[in-house]
Amino acid sequence: MSMNKVAFMLLATLSCSAYAGGFSDRADAQVGKNFSTEELIKFSKKVERSLAEKGARVAIVSRIGRPEKELPPGVHYTHVAYWVYSKIKTSDGREIPGYQVYNLYQREGAIDTSELVNDYPPDFFAGVDSLRAGIIIPKPSLQKKILDVITSDTYQKLHVDKYSVVANPFNSEYQNCTEFTLDVLTSALYNTSEYSQIKANIKAYFKPQEINLGAMKSLLGPLFVKDFTTRDQNGPIVTATFTTIASFMNEYQLSDAIYHLDKDA
Repeated sequence: MSMNKVAFMLLATLSCSAYAGGFSDRADAQVGKNFSTEELIKFSKKVERSLAEKGARVAIVSRIGRPEKELPPGVHYTHVAYWVYSKIKTSDGREIPGYQVYNLYQREGAIDTSELVNDYPPDFFAGVDSLRAGIIIPKPSLQKKILDVITSDTYQKLHVDKYSVVANPFNSEYQNCTEFTLDVLTSALYNTSEYSQIKANIKAYFKPQEINLGAMKSLLGPLFVKDFTTRDQNGPIVTATFTTIASFMNEYQLSDAIYHLDKDA
């Protein structure tokens, strides 16, 4: 496999772009064409109903932006965000209940940086490769703590705008969507906005996903892909994923439910 192809595939599999794991402003021609608007809305409502039936005011939800066969071992989803039950104002001034999505997305035109963007379930699933969601519902007491962080100044303070597709969750040099989700979760767990304390606790208790690309591939990746860097890595490439967050929450009994939902089941 060519070095160019290695870096290209890594970006495709792990990107936190608004194009559901596509290539930000370099999105390929197929993004957004896998499913109709009606299918996206129907699946979004299915996820919302599932969360509502379980009484979730805050949930961690993930999506698949690229073909699953392209994902590295241990990586099953390409984007993770918080879904928060809210009163949503419609264009005609009405307020309806639903979920608002709190994302970290790469910036279009500057994919080595990120921004915090709020959108809605159909936006979240636009362009996905599969209508499948990974879902974590935290314990109710933890949901409240997470919501307190999201609605405070801490939420913005935890954002690191320097983006890496394989950001190391043990330091604050770079960040991706999954690491940001983990940072907010840890802030809520320990009731702190001190980034050094958050990272110390993550290092003590969280087991990240190792991304095994081989020494040569990891060194050459930054030459080809702007948002792929290993400068914050000290040894094997490690990053946070939906699966590792789910494992962490399961190990420490922080969740009420961890499950997957697709359009058929």
